[in-house]
Amino acid sequence: MLNHEFPPVGGGASPVSFELSKQMVQMGNTVDVVTMHYGDLARFETIDGINIYRTPAIRKRPDVAYTHELATYLPGSVIKTLNLIRKNRYDIIHCHFIVPGGPLAWVAGKLTNTPFLITCHGTDIPGHNPERFGLVHKLINPAWRFLARSAPALTSPSEYLKTLIIKNCPDAKVNVIPNGIYLDRFKSSEKTKSILLCSRIFNFKGFQYVIEAVKDMQTDWQVNVIGEGPYLGELKKLAEGSKTPIKFWGWLEKDDQRFYDLFNKSSIFVFPSEAENFPTVLLEAMAAGTAIITSNAAGCPEVTGHAALFVQPRDVAGIRDNINKLISSEKLRQQLSTAALEQVQQFSWKNIAARFVELYEEIIQSRTS
Repeated sequence: MLNHEFPPVGGGASPVSFELSKQMVQMGNTVDVVTMHYGDLARFETIDGINIYRTPAIRKRPDVAYTHELATYLPGSVIKTLNLIRKNRYDIIHCHFIVPGGPLAWVAGKLTNTPFLITCHGTDIPGHNPERFGLVHKLINPAWRFLARSAPALTSPSEYLKTLIIKNCPDAKVNVIPNGIYLDRFKSSEKTKSILLCSRIFNFKGFQYVIEAVKDMQTDWQVNVIGEGPYLGELKKLAEGSKTPIKFWGWLEKDDQRFYDLFNKSSIFVFPSEAENFPTVLLEAMAAGTAIITSNAAGCPEVTGHAALFVQPRDVAGIRDNINKLISSEKLRQQLSTAALEQVQQFSWKNIAARFVELYEEIIQSRTS
């Protein structure tokens, strides 16, 4: 597995690659991960049977990496990756993100004759998040298109992102395999009068519109916000003087019981993001049986199906109206909770991992033939 971010570092794609790796180990495979070093993390360790190698890099924050930091993943990892492949003769290389890991997967595959595939996660696709990476994508477009064409297979968690990939590279070979979730970590427990927001804090996530929607509401409900990120300071300023209590919990690791308690006890989950591929946080909200309000943009509707109320991005009035609907109707909250628990069953990691194994075998067989 090649991924520049791996727990405890990174956003949504980080736990995805971790959980997939863990599932592969449980199925009897050997999995080695080459990722970016950060802080005082060990250069090598084994977690849940996964061998994790962290290579030199200049990443300064666990929750976000900037372009010049991402660029250090390739030179820092190439020697370690090649040495591991020559020593262990892997069946396949699974790279996460076309950039920055795609060049590493292509070089390693060519030099060692090892088949590879790349899972796209959104920020590596031109047009998905132009506010953060629009200029970079323009600069690297020829190389990006080469990698997209050259990979034996790309995977996308959503039809939305597949469409965007094909728009940028019509001859790319793209398979849709959703992200997964371990359902037993969440429980649809007794709910409290609480509204939850959870994500890395960027302005395109739309949390500011939720705060604007609730700050003048007269209610005994509380809003909880989980996450860190460059837009957190602006959110806190906006929340000052809010009539609705708003508590910021910061970054909570997935082994922190408070993370699960907040999900399990929240009655409402709001996620009005403008640009999402296949947000795992919506899987978590469904597994906890929350009533969900999310945007009708990008990959969000694919995840929730009918188990959510939808709003246009940046629609403060729409968010407020839907929150008021849910606060005032326990019946509607229960209907959405039941629908969410049914919808999320299809995304169990056991099912998702089996689909990846099937694709691995197709790629290996094709190379052998």
